Amino acid sequence: MIKAILVFNNHGKPRLSKFYQYFDENLQQQIIKETFQLVSKRDDNVCNFLEGGSLIGGSDYKLIYRHYATLYFVFCVDSSESELGILDLIQVFVETLDKCFENVCELDLIFHADAVHHILSELVMGGMVLQTNMNDIMARIEEQNKIVKQEAGISAAPARAVSAVKSMNIPQQIKDIKLPDLPQAIKDLKF
Repeated sequence: MIKAILVFNNHGKPRLSKFYQYFDENLQQQIIKETFQLVSKRDDNVCNFLEGGSLIGGSDYKLIYRHYATLYFVFCVDSSESELGILDLIQVFVETLDKCFENVCELDLIFHADAVHHILSELVMGGMVLQTNMNDIMARIEEQNKIVKQEAGISAAPARAVSAVKSMNIPQQIKDIKLPDLPQAIKDLKF
């Protein structure tokens, strides 16, 4: 089972953190810090698996990671997960992000956190792997994008209505209304 998914930059700033087991916020911050220290000091030509830190579960858990440009993608897993399977899952996650954001970078993770979490929830939920087929994941993302665009059309309707009313030039139309001459109208009224 996956215990946590962490993405942080080369300076240890978390860009995504998803814990599938409860840890209070202070402990989560300590886990991120400890994980960064363990992963960042490793050479690029060594194995991408290491024993979990003392805070995340020690030797019962493994940290499986990949380093892409300025980002570390780290999955904290228990002994029941396959290391190579998780490495493949990291690859699928990164490639899916790359397709969605067209050459993903750190800023995409910052400014589109909701989309990143949606992609992640298509891959993993409750610490269990749901989907590894990138085409299926992309199809779900595209469906979600269609729904968002439809909702944007509905939510933009009031703004379009206001714009239409403004373009009607109502003050000028009120001035153009022909009212009968009031004194003559009063004379015409016979009581």
